[in-house]
Amino acid sequence: MNKYLYGAAVQGIQDFIFKTNELTHIVGASELVEQICTSAFDEFAKDGESIVRAAGNIKFVFNREEDCRKAVREFPQKVMSMAPGIIISQAVVLADADFGKAVDKLEVLLKVQRNTPPRNVTLGLLGVKRANSTGLPVVKIDESIYKDEPTVQKECYQNRTKLCKKSFGDIVISKGAFAYDIKDITGKNDWIAVIHADGNGVGKIVQAVGKNKDIFQNFSLQLDMATSEAAQMAFNAVKDRFSDKKVIPIRPVVLSGDDMTVIIRGDLALDYTNAFIRAFEEKTREHLGNILRGQEVFASGEDCLTACAGIAFIKSSYPFYYGYQLAEELCSHAKKDTKAIYGATSNHLPPSCLLFHKVQDSFIINYDDIVKRELTAQGGLSFKAGPYYTSPQAGKKTVDDLFDASKLLVSENGDGIKSGIRNWISLRLEDENKAAQRRERMLQVFTDATVVKQLTCEEDKRCMAYDVLAYNTIMNQQTNE
Repeated sequence: MNKYLYGAAVQGIQDFIFKTNELTHIVGASELVEQICTSAFDEFAKDGESIVRAAGNIKFVFNREEDCRKAVREFPQKVMSMAPGIIISQAVVLADADFGKAVDKLEVLLKVQRNTPPRNVTLGLLGVKRANSTGLPVVKIDESIYKDEPTVQKECYQNRTKLCKKSFGDIVISKGAFAYDIKDITGKNDWIAVIHADGNGVGKIVQAVGKNKDIFQNFSLQLDMATSEAAQMAFNAVKDRFSDKKVIPIRPVVLSGDDMTVIIRGDLALDYTNAFIRAFEEKTREHLGNILRGQEVFASGEDCLTACAGIAFIKSSYPFYYGYQLAEELCSHAKKDTKAIYGATSNHLPPSCLLFHKVQDSFIINYDDIVKRELTAQGGLSFKAGPYYTSPQAGKKTVDDLFDASKLLVSENGDGIKSGIRNWISLRLEDENKAAQRRERMLQVFTDATVVKQLTCEEDKRCMAYDVLAYNTIMNQQTNE
């Protein structure tokens, strides 16, 4: 009797989650997305074997053709009804004795299907009343508020806490401790952060283990577990800094596979991300070490995974969608930088790093344009000092370098030095000579000239002053009671 390898890929997750600036709706969308690959597929996964069900991907071996046909016919409609705006791509191949070849065929067909997505079920007639916040057809009027179908569905899930428990661990917390309003996340100022982290080298591992059904199945399960435990360790690393608060100023958005996205109070973001990346290495070594060593995935025999992260610091009123887009871009730039250490085609595992940016205005541009407009000075000097690496790398800045440099501003003349360096940065972007004069003046005025020298150093053409000032503002600015 033939068996059938079914594959599904979820598209439009981030757009569905962040197509709102209401934290409660983001929370509901996150919880809803968490269900898609798990409980939503349960009714179709009764006779067969689950290979992967995480991070927007499903691979399932059906023992019977009729069960497979039922999933193909009904699962996309179920998901798009649960989460209007989410799109499912599907493909099916015979589960041959050579599992690796079957997976390869499946991936080719899934790529084709991604380019021919089904019709969006949220489409409506031109004359239909549409929700002000999204432009989608109105299906419900609640106290004079016009709501579309995605919003209604998100509200059904906004009080669920599965993702929080997965991210925070087995702690006894009342529902009132979880953030449902952006004001619950802000602290002494309005700076919050959107963090997006992604594992390195996962594609190479899948290529190595994906041909063996049992190893692939175990790898997917253990990776999801390692990522969840890393998030719990990151939570524990910062929780003492808000233990006196009634509400946890962290809201997980995605935590599945090797992906992590979270909205967090600004002053916690760098420490949380640094702790997550380090814990991700530790936990993947614990859960995946035997698989990585046994399959000899990496040239130098690494037995863990590393990760890159992007952190977008934004004001609480700034659109979450653009904050997420920037965080994802920053993560991609960090990955590009770390891959270049050994070369893009190398079989070495790239080291972990993070890249952050503090949004200064409401002008929406991509990160490449931000670098050109805000971070590139005269004479080839760049204020893009990152990515910052979690371990020493030749010619690269580390997270500890950033923390140490930030401590330099905690001095008797700290405020004056900050003001002077901020002025020097502005001049350095426009006039190299005037900036040099300003720097010389600071060296004469301030008794702790070593601080000025270190923060305005131009030797390697990558200056940390911009990042240090941004980090200092987020950590210390007081605008709220």
